[in-house]
Amino acid sequence: MGENERKKLALVVQGGTLDKLYCAFILASTAVAIDMEAHLYFTFWGLNMLVKGAMEKASLPTTYKHLEEQMMKNLERMKYPTPYEMLKRLKASDLFKMYACSPTMEMFGIKKEDLIPEVEEIVGAATFLDIATNADITLFV
Repeated sequence: MGENERKKLALVVQGGTLDKLYCAFILASTAVAIDMEAHLYFTFWGLNMLVKGAMEKASLPTTYKHLEEQMMKNLERMKYPTPYEMLKRLKASDLFKMYACSPTMEMFGIKKEDLIPEVEEIVGAATFLDIATNADITLFV
C-alpha cells in the first residue's frame, strides 16, 4: 500500500432497524477513527432511514422489540449518541461518504428533497459496485 493510499470499507445498508443503523454507523465510525475510508450505500429499508425524520423513529425489529426499552436506557447511561448524531459526526470527516440507491428511491417514490441533507450522492448499484471493487472490506448490514 502506497503512502497516500488508505484502506477502504464498503458497506451496503439494507436494513432499516435501530440495531442495523447502529451496526453500520459503529463500523463506519471505527473505520474513520483508524484512518480508513468508509463508503455506505443505503438501499431498500436502509434507504427509507434516510428520509427526513425516519432515523429518529427507528426501532428494533419485532423479534427484539421487548429489549428496546432496556437497550435505550443503557445507551443513554453510556452517553452513546443516536444513529443520526453518529451520522452527523461522520459527516465531519472527509473519509466518510454516504450514497442513496437511485432504483430504490424510484421504487418507493422517494425524491431527493425527501432525503436528509447528509446524503452526498444518489447512485445505482453499478456505481457503488465500482467503489466496492477497490474496497479492502465489504459488508452487508
